[in-house]
Amino acid sequence: MFDHVKFGVSDYAASKAFYLKALEPLGVVVVGEGAPTYGVELSTPEGKVSLCLFQTDERPAHLHVAFVAETRQQVEAFYRAALEAGGKDHGAPGLRPHYHANYYAAFVIDPDGHNIEAVCHQPAT
Repeated sequence: MFDHVKFGVSDYAASKAFYLKALEPLGVVVVGEGAPTYGVELSTPEGKVSLCLFQTDERPAHLHVAFVAETRQQVEAFYRAALEAGGKDHGAPGLRPHYHANYYAAFVIDPDGHNIEAVCHQPAT
Protein backbone atom coordinates (compact mmCIF):
# COMPACT_ATOMS: atom_id res chain seq x y z
CA MET A 1 0.00 0.00 0.00
CA PHE A 2 2.91 2.38 0.58
CA ASP A 3 5.78 3.39 -1.69
CA HIS A 4 8.27 3.66 1.16
CA VAL A 5 8.40 4.30 4.88
CA LYS A 6 11.44 6.05 6.32
CA PHE A 7 12.08 6.51 10.00
CA GLY A 8 14.94 7.33 12.30
CA VAL A 9 16.60 4.81 14.59
CA SER A 10 18.84 5.31 17.60
CA ASP A 11 21.40 2.60 16.70
CA TYR A 12 21.74 2.33 12.93
CA ALA A 13 23.87 -0.83 12.91
CA ALA A 14 21.63 -2.68 15.37
CA SER A 15 18.42 -1.69 13.58
CA LYS A 16 19.82 -2.54 10.15
CA ALA A 17 20.88 -5.98 11.41
CA PHE A 18 17.49 -6.49 13.10
CA TYR A 19 15.45 -5.67 10.00
CA LEU A 20 17.64 -7.65 7.62
CA LYS A 21 17.35 -10.77 9.80
CA ALA A 22 13.67 -10.33 10.69
CA LEU A 23 12.59 -9.64 7.10
CA GLU A 24 14.86 -12.18 5.41
CA PRO A 25 12.03 -14.77 5.35
CA LEU A 26 10.00 -12.26 3.32
CA GLY A 27 12.78 -11.89 0.74
CA VAL A 28 13.90 -8.42 1.88
CA VAL A 29 17.47 -7.28 1.14
CA VAL A 30 19.45 -4.02 1.01
CA VAL A 31 18.65 -2.28 -2.29
CA GLY A 32 20.44 0.99 -1.54
CA GLU A 33 22.56 2.54 1.20
CA GLY A 34 24.35 5.78 2.01
CA ALA A 35 25.92 7.22 5.13
CA PRO A 36 24.05 6.27 8.35
CA THR A 37 22.49 9.75 8.50
CA TYR A 38 21.07 9.14 5.01
CA GLY A 39 20.31 5.50 5.69
CA VAL A 40 19.54 2.20 4.09
CA GLU A 41 16.69 1.14 1.80
CA LEU A 42 15.30 -2.37 2.27
CA SER A 43 13.01 -4.12 -0.19
CA THR A 44 12.55 -7.29 -2.15
CA PRO A 45 14.93 -7.34 -5.15
CA GLU A 46 12.18 -6.43 -7.62
CA GLY A 47 10.00 -4.69 -5.04
CA LYS A 48 7.95 -1.57 -5.55
CA VAL A 49 7.84 -0.61 -1.86
CA SER A 50 10.64 -0.13 0.61
CA LEU A 51 11.53 0.50 4.22
CA CYS A 52 14.23 3.09 4.87
CA LEU A 53 16.10 3.58 8.15
CA PHE A 54 18.49 6.36 9.14
CA GLN A 55 20.53 7.29 12.20
CA THR A 56 19.08 10.08 14.34
CA ASP A 57 18.96 11.33 17.91
CA GLU A 58 15.37 12.55 17.48
CA ARG A 59 12.68 10.66 19.40
CA PRO A 60 9.48 10.39 17.34
CA ALA A 61 6.42 8.45 18.44
CA HIS A 62 6.57 4.70 17.89
CA LEU A 63 5.41 3.39 14.55
CA HIS A 64 3.41 0.37 13.49
CA VAL A 65 4.65 -1.05 10.19
CA ALA A 66 3.06 -4.14 8.64
CA PHE A 67 4.82 -6.17 5.94
CA VAL A 68 3.00 -8.39 3.43
CA ALA A 69 3.68 -12.10 3.72
CA GLU A 70 2.57 -14.35 0.90
CA THR A 71 2.09 -17.38 3.18
CA ARG A 72 1.43 -18.14 6.82
CA GLN A 73 4.76 -19.94 6.90
CA GLN A 74 6.47 -16.65 6.04
CA VAL A 75 4.68 -14.99 8.99
CA GLU A 76 6.01 -17.72 11.28
CA ALA A 77 9.52 -17.47 9.83
CA PHE A 78 9.45 -13.66 10.24
CA TYR A 79 8.45 -14.03 13.89
CA ARG A 80 11.25 -16.53 14.65
CA ALA A 81 13.85 -14.48 12.78
CA ALA A 82 12.76 -11.24 14.46
CA LEU A 83 13.03 -12.77 17.93
CA GLU A 84 16.46 -14.24 17.07
CA ALA A 85 17.50 -10.75 15.90
CA GLY A 86 16.64 -9.27 19.29
CA GLY A 87 13.00 -8.32 18.80
CA LYS A 88 10.52 -8.70 21.63
CA ASP A 89 7.31 -10.67 21.32
CA HIS A 90 4.22 -8.52 20.80
CA GLY A 91 1.89 -11.20 19.44
CA ALA A 92 2.78 -14.71 18.30
CA PRO A 93 1.74 -15.93 14.84
CA GLY A 94 -1.94 -16.63 14.60
CA LEU A 95 -5.30 -15.65 13.23
CA ARG A 96 -6.75 -12.26 14.16
CA PRO A 97 -10.38 -12.87 13.09
CA HIS A 98 -11.48 -9.54 14.56
CA TYR A 99 -9.75 -7.99 11.49
CA HIS A 100 -11.03 -10.60 9.03
CA ALA A 101 -11.32 -14.38 8.79
CA ASN A 102 -7.92 -14.94 7.11
CA TYR A 103 -5.86 -12.25 8.89
CA TYR A 104 -2.83 -14.27 9.99
CA ALA A 105 -0.16 -12.12 11.62
CA ALA A 106 2.70 -11.89 14.08
CA PHE A 107 3.97 -8.81 15.92
CA VAL A 108 7.35 -7.91 17.41
CA ILE A 109 8.83 -4.82 19.00
CA ASP A 110 12.03 -3.64 17.29
CA PRO A 111 15.12 -2.16 19.02
CA ASP A 112 13.50 1.32 19.13
CA GLY A 113 10.11 0.18 20.38
CA HIS A 114 8.34 0.17 16.99
CA ASN A 115 5.55 -2.38 16.50
CA ILE A 116 6.52 -4.49 13.47
CA GLU A 117 4.07 -6.93 11.90
CA ALA A 118 4.07 -9.51 9.15
CA VAL A 119 0.61 -10.35 7.82
CA CYS A 120 -0.81 -12.88 5.38
CA HIS A 121 -4.35 -12.34 4.14
CA GLN A 122 -4.60 -15.72 2.40
CA PRO A 123 -6.41 -18.81 3.70
CA ALA A 124 -4.36 -21.72 5.01
CA THR A 125 -2.97 -23.96 2.29
